[in-house]
Amino acid sequence: MPAQPEARVAGLVLAAGASRRLGRPKQLLPYRDGVILDTVLATARSCGFDQLLLALGGAADEVRHTVDTSGATVVENTRCEDGCSSSIAAALPALTEGTEVLVLLLGDQPEIRTDTVSRLLAGRGDSPIAVCRYSDGIGHPFAFADATFPAFAALHGDKGVWRLLEQRAGEVVEVAVPGTIPLDVDTEADYDRLLDALGRTR
Repeated sequence: MPAQPEARVAGLVLAAGASRRLGRPKQLLPYRDGVILDTVLATARSCGFDQLLLALGGAADEVRHTVDTSGATVVENTRCEDGCSSSIAAALPALTEGTEVLVLLLGDQPEIRTDTVSRLLAGRGDSPIAVCRYSDGIGHPFAFADATFPAFAALHGDKGVWRLLEQRAGEVVEVAVPGTIPLDVDTEADYDRLLDALGRTR
């Protein structure tokens, strides 16, 4: 029998947050050799997605002038105050026709690894939804099959995706990933912990 063709996979980096708790654009916090979003995008590029999208909103102009967004289709979310659910809704029309799987990556979670995405996609099988099961719980990245895309239109707020996981729990497969959930940066204390893990201070 002929081999089944690989699914067409898109990656979406969610980086439209207004950083209200932090008080400054968390996407642009210095990290490694650039800023946090540079690291996330570098990882996303290395995943070999058929299409890479980047959702911007808060601080969009600053991001465009600071971050290398090459290789990514940039989508601006004019309703970023409505949470990351609105960024997904804004990005869906930009998906290439025939996209079968969408992987969500957080723009403030720079320690996500390429092999984590590979594990997620390899372990999802034909499940509509796949999530990473770390040693301390469920975390991003998440993968959604195209059959679930219409459900994104009804989501609201930052926790909309999590509510979707709850509503469709019977369709979710958990893929084991080594280690703990990578830190995402929402506060100055989070940023300090992120730098501490690198052995650096401000």
